[in-house]
Amino acid sequence: MDYTLQQIAEALGAELKGDGSLRVTGAAEPGMAGEGDLALAMSPRYAEALGQGRARAALVWPDADWQAMGLKGAVIAPRGRLAMARLTQLFDLADDAAGIHPSAVIDPSAEIGEGVHVGPLAVIGAGAVIGAGSRIMAQASIGPGARLGEGALVHSGARIGRNVTAGARLIVQPNAVIGGDGFSFVTESASHVETARAELGQGTVDEAADPTWHRIHSLGGVSLGDDVEIGACATVDAGTIRPTRIGNGTKIDNLVQVGHNCVIGDHCLLCGHVGLAGSVTIGDRSVLGGKVGVSDNLTIGADVVLTGGSIVLSNVPAGRVMMGYPATKIDTQVESYKALRRLPRILRDLAKSKS
Repeated sequence: MDYTLQQIAEALGAELKGDGSLRVTGAAEPGMAGEGDLALAMSPRYAEALGQGRARAALVWPDADWQAMGLKGAVIAPRGRLAMARLTQLFDLADDAAGIHPSAVIDPSAEIGEGVHVGPLAVIGAGAVIGAGSRIMAQASIGPGARLGEGALVHSGARIGRNVTAGARLIVQPNAVIGGDGFSFVTESASHVETARAELGQGTVDEAADPTWHRIHSLGGVSLGDDVEIGACATVDAGTIRPTRIGNGTKIDNLVQVGHNCVIGDHCLLCGHVGLAGSVTIGDRSVLGGKVGVSDNLTIGADVVLTGGSIVLSNVPAGRVMMGYPATKIDTQVESYKALRRLPRILRDLAKSKS
């Protein structure tokens, strides 16, 4: 599908300069753009690369001298990444017409909304409800009693377990699993790991105790708000009795683990390899960088930022920016790191002073 520059400017809510009738069929980096591409040049550092491509139109920064760069038309992007979000959405239209593939397996009691696409070998369980305009791609599975709001997109190989509920416009990337059992086991008598934690490692091991782990089953399911996205190979475990909850607008990256009974607020970001142990609560608008780990039963307040690789071992008040292992306020962590780097020199100087 192609668009005129005028249509793109209107879709982006942006200012148009030059020939609005120019048609483009896609977006490209400035140096690789052809005549039919819209070059993405949202800051001055891309000006030189524009001359290496053949684009006639570009998405440019405010005050750009687009005519001097040989363009016939331009769309002004005061906030480049926001413009990219809207532009990429425009060009990433679904090519799957509504309809159910003959190889799909759908329980007769499932409710399929209007305009739904169900791909090859997809499975939809008993009592499931699929909202209007949703797309269930090849080999995806929707468990019994699951309810998806309108406009869901469940990519190939994704698994949505029993009794998972989701609001509108859910996106689940390939091979994610929502609603699997939580990792929850118990022994007949207190295990060594329980006493070790309670006694800070000072307890003894009872070798005669029965070591058998008894599964605590997960009955609570998962509840997802509107506009939630779950990344590829991410896992969101079902709650034990109450649902694991993820709020409106929250985005979860690839390979993230959300443990059972967690409660994640609205508009949070969890980046790749984040791991949340069970019963963690995260406040609205918080951002967890890559490889952040959070111990069980902790509360992280609203508007918290945890930088990549941080390990959280205690509650975090609202608005804090935390860093390190164990995570502390970022200014404290930076000062501690500086002091650690100075330590070898200090020790050398101390040894010289004694000689």
